[in-house]
Amino acid sequence: MTKKPLACVILAAGKGVRMKSKRPKVMNELLGWPMIKWLLESVRHLEPDRVIVVVGPGMDDLVQAVHPCEAVIQPQQDGTGSALKCAMNLLQRFTGDVLVLLGDTPLVSPETLWNLIQARRQESGIGISVLGTEVQNPTGYGRLLMDPEGNIAAIREEKDASPQEKMVRLINTGAFCMDGKRLERWLGSLTNRNAQKEYYITDLPEIAARDGYKTCVSVTFDADEVRGCNTRAELFALEKIAQRRMREHFLERGVTLQDPETVYFHFDTVLEEGVIVEPNVYFGPGVEVGEGTRIRAFSHIEGVKIGKNASVGPFARIRPGSELGDDVRIGNFVEIKKSKIGDRCKISHLGYVGDCEMGEDVNFGCGAITVNYDGFEKHTTIIGKGVMVGSNANLIAPLIIDDGAFIAAGSTITQNVPADALSVSRAKEEVRKGWAAIYRQRKTEKKQKKAS
Repeated sequence: MTKKPLACVILAAGKGVRMKSKRPKVMNELLGWPMIKWLLESVRHLEPDRVIVVVGPGMDDLVQAVHPCEAVIQPQQDGTGSALKCAMNLLQRFTGDVLVLLGDTPLVSPETLWNLIQARRQESGIGISVLGTEVQNPTGYGRLLMDPEGNIAAIREEKDASPQEKMVRLINTGAFCMDGKRLERWLGSLTNRNAQKEYYITDLPEIAARDGYKTCVSVTFDADEVRGCNTRAELFALEKIAQRRMREHFLERGVTLQDPETVYFHFDTVLEEGVIVEPNVYFGPGVEVGEGTRIRAFSHIEGVKIGKNASVGPFARIRPGSELGDDVRIGNFVEIKKSKIGDRCKISHLGYVGDCEMGEDVNFGCGAITVNYDGFEKHTTIIGKGVMVGSNANLIAPLIIDDGAFIAAGSTITQNVPADALSVSRAKEEVRKGWAAIYRQRKTEKKQKKAS
């Protein structure tokens, strides 16, 4: 997207103390994806020359999550200015633009970041551009204080702001684009003379002004995309925003959501045009649903690819590692786990299919199950094309049922079944006439004896 040199520094050393999280703050998830991943995805569209993530000591999982981006440790968490200094150790002699972002502001769009970069590049005398937005209640945010020419005179953190400055509604979002040629020198002038005794990058506009460089503001009118996240409540607010955007995304692409606010998505959900999703459906990670398929109410689906014109649910659970073919019918209270289900198969109700390879046109009856676990290992059931599995059948894996075979209802099958055969495995039925009446009489007499 850009031909000029661009480096991106993401400040992500926060411990997540206010979240009461043992993980680094930016590793907490939105739509099943760590916050830092959302931000890195937006940055990727800018095609920067380098991406550096500033992390805290011991954050090995965060370092792994941002790979192959470079990570640098901030030994002591004493402010954003100190964090940026750590990154500058890797950017010596870099003369391009340095985009500085906060890792806990994950929903900012590539377009907004690009506008921020362009704002700094519009004039040679602009040393810094700041991403700002206007909010009704600016409590807790740093205020952007403007000079008469429309440039930023200062950024005032709330704890250091005067009562009059606190009335300003134009706030700092924490995103900056800075002149890389001069940034190291400006950082050297930072002090910690403030209420927090920390080094703030928000002091840089005043330092740049003393050096003869202006700071401009790039305003986004979508305050949701620049929301920060320090608490579980704020994480919940971001989740609501991200879910709403996903719902709008699918509605715009021809997906029917009968009650959108009750449907939950993961970041990688794929729904093709013409899909219908009924209320109260949860899509976990790794779900792809083909054109014209209907997902019925109260279904839980994750790690599955579903073909075209299928029907799943209601009250179905499809677990990871599964693949459902075209025109498949999965009914109520059916669970599928790590199985491949062929085209036009019907598993209509109250069934379990685990570790199974099922051919086309199979009818899997009510209450039938594949018994795939022997207490130590999982085993596979292979079912051929056109097989009929009767109700309440137990298929004990490992097992092969060949094309066209019939499994009689109520059977427990332990041996392979050849093509077009009938397999029946039932205990001999015995009828004892009058037994029930005698049994009830004995129970009644025993009860009366106890009562007396």
